[in-house]
Amino acid sequence: MVPVAIHSVQVSLMSHHRVVILRDLESEEERLLPIWIGPFEADAITIRLQGQEVVRPLTHDLLKSVIEALGATLSHIVVSDLDEGTFYARLVCLRDGQEFEVDSRPSDAIALAVRAQAPIYVEESVLERAAITPSPDISTGPKPAEGDRGSDAFRDFVEGLDLGGLEEK
Repeated sequence: MVPVAIHSVQVSLMSHHRVVILRDLESEEERLLPIWIGPFEADAITIRLQGQEVVRPLTHDLLKSVIEALGATLSHIVVSDLDEGTFYARLVCLRDGQEFEVDSRPSDAIALAVRAQAPIYVEESVLERAAITPSPDISTGPKPAEGDRGSDAFRDFVEGLDLGGLEEK
């Protein structure tokens, strides 16, 4: 199992679908795992990550309370499998020194993990099949030469405008 952290929760501008991106914490090169999730789960994750308070408990708050009321704690979650484009996860709970697992959708497991401040893991086999490694020019852009301000297309465009014909009214 590979420890991961939530890198971001993003919205597709083309379809309004949400994706949670998990970042491998052990790999020397940046390895990201995008998982498409529903809007309610995305909101549940984002609300907790941003420290927002809600008036009434959301579903994942309720689940956390039920686990605790039953005398258990969420030890960690695992994104455990990927089958035909569908990710699978498990909640790993502890009660009276005994470990038990509950099947879960990754989005629900992640929303619960952020509430319980529980670690998130991904099976290496899942990362091998679905993780992406952004190329340096995509994630950070080309490195400017020393003393160079870099190529900023917008700045170049604005500096190249001929505004001499404009009059103030």
